[in-house]
Amino acid sequence: MDEVLLRSLTPGVLAVMVARGADFAAAEDAVQDALVEAVRVWPADPPRDAKGWLVTVAWRRYLDAVRADAARRRREDRVDQEPAPAPSPAVDDTLQLYFLCAHPSLTPSSAVALTLRAVGGLTTQQIARAYLVPEATMAQRISRAKRTVSGVRLDRPGDVATVLRVLYLIFNEGYGGDVDLAAEAIRLTRQLAAGIDHPEVAGLLALMLLHHARRPARTRPDGSLVPLAEQDRGRWDTKAIAEGITILQAALSRDRLGEFQAQAAVAALHADAQRAQDTDWVQIVEWYDELVRLTDSPVVRLNRAVAVGEADGPRAGLAALAELDASLPRHSAVSAYLHERDGDVVTAARLYAEAAHKAPNLAERDHLTRQAARLNARIRD
Repeated sequence: MDEVLLRSLTPGVLAVMVARGADFAAAEDAVQDALVEAVRVWPADPPRDAKGWLVTVAWRRYLDAVRADAARRRREDRVDQEPAPAPSPAVDDTLQLYFLCAHPSLTPSSAVALTLRAVGGLTTQQIARAYLVPEATMAQRISRAKRTVSGVRLDRPGDVATVLRVLYLIFNEGYGGDVDLAAEAIRLTRQLAAGIDHPEVAGLLALMLLHHARRPARTRPDGSLVPLAEQDRGRWDTKAIAEGITILQAALSRDRLGEFQAQAAVAALHADAQRAQDTDWVQIVEWYDELVRLTDSPVVRLNRAVAVGEADGPRAGLAALAELDASLPRHSAVSAYLHERDGDVVTAARLYAEAAHKAPNLAERDHLTRQAARLNARIRD
């Protein structure tokens, strides 16, 4: 397989896709799928027209993705923006598909990736970002998962933990990304909670409700982000907060702590504070310590550094941050915030600008750019 040839053909194939009317981001994803297929097929059956082959396969993948996205959007249109607290119907084809894609023949990480791509409607790029891996790596993982299940009967559902991970990642993408999937994730998690008596299912539902309750205050009319400390807490959905806390307390009382219950406990402490300055950061650090014990996730450690900075001062937060890989997503943004709180506005301004360059979406990029501009104005004055 001539990887140099593939790389040289990619821009031309992408240009053809866009010329045909494909959305650029979706076209990139389709071309990536085609490249993965080429790596698999060409060694045994090389095409006469390499570029033409790639265009044909990429266009087919693009059309499949467009149809899948349209079907998903039709499902979302049938759901109210704010999910009702009443239990959902016990049977749902979408939830069944989640369980079937989480096939026992796949590793948990491959099952999650495949389900997110095939059923959840997320792009390979979005999934790769969630897993902190290069897009090409994730594309190969999804391709291997497809090959693994292509020869087996999809009659054995996967485990609950895999489906919970899928729902969690879909909610996160819907809550903070480019595609609104949060309401659908809550709807499906309600169904799962109605059918399965498991504290982590309840913990995930509580976490989603507590985060979703803050949604009305997260953006300004112009679409710009409002940091948690600056949000108008009077706009938070108190009914959703009360429901989430009730569900969480019942789950915690069973003394089977899991990742989602611990995350929900952090969200509940934020929701419980009437003002930002009333937040119990000491307890939040303790919950992040539990999360580190449960997951050892670098993202959890990054969030813990912020909490430590609030509880024990910015220098303590910077010390915790120094233990983490600087290439971690949002590392620069956290470092900028802690340096600003420590009074080093020059370093903070530089780091905000650096973080804006790495931001995963336009709203976050604009917010970080404004932060950098605000500090640069202070420095000039």
